[in-house]
Amino acid sequence: MESFLPFFPLNLVAYPTENLNLHIFEPRYRQLINECLEEQKTFGIPAFINNKLPGYGTEMQIVSLSKSYEDGRMDIKTKGLKVFRMLNFQNPVPNKLYAGGRITYVEDTDTPDGVISELLLQLDRLHHILQTKVNFDTQVQQFSYQIGHKVGLSQEEEYHLLTIDSETERQRYILRHLNKVVPVMSEMERTKERIKLNGHFKNLDPLNF
Repeated sequence: MESFLPFFPLNLVAYPTENLNLHIFEPRYRQLINECLEEQKTFGIPAFINNKLPGYGTEMQIVSLSKSYEDGRMDIKTKGLKVFRMLNFQNPVPNKLYAGGRITYVEDTDTPDGVISELLLQLDRLHHILQTKVNFDTQVQQFSYQIGHKVGLSQEEEYHLLTIDSETERQRYILRHLNKVVPVMSEMERTKERIKLNGHFKNLDPLNF
């Protein structure tokens, strides 16, 4: 289904279900956000990667206006809704300061029952190495989007994840990434421990030949 969205291109990848806080200061985006607030409409964040708009983005809903400044700036809280693909790009939209364009929504081709068990295991290993705890809900259908920013993907890899229209394949994509990086990070942790022990007296067991 085709639709029209005002665009707020950013040098980041926004995902459906993601909560994103934005500080609005440019006149064109102040106009865009004010219209969205007044008319209760959504806007799109097309990803701006390597100085290009490769074509995919996420429709965003304004959850709340956190703060308004006297000079017109504002802080807003937004939430990602759906992935879209741009069909055209107008900059600016006629009689507006901001850009926009026609889009088509990208629907998932599957709705898996749960999360790949090996992916959960690798996530646990990653967070143990990093000594951090990341909260996520395995019952959410689009689980991959919850962790897309939390597993060390490059910006290009984060964008590629956005273009995959299967939750199962997105989980497998993240799993392949973790299968590569977790062993490397584990070895780095062991190396750090060996460096710490360097210069210390060692109590070594005798070797039997």
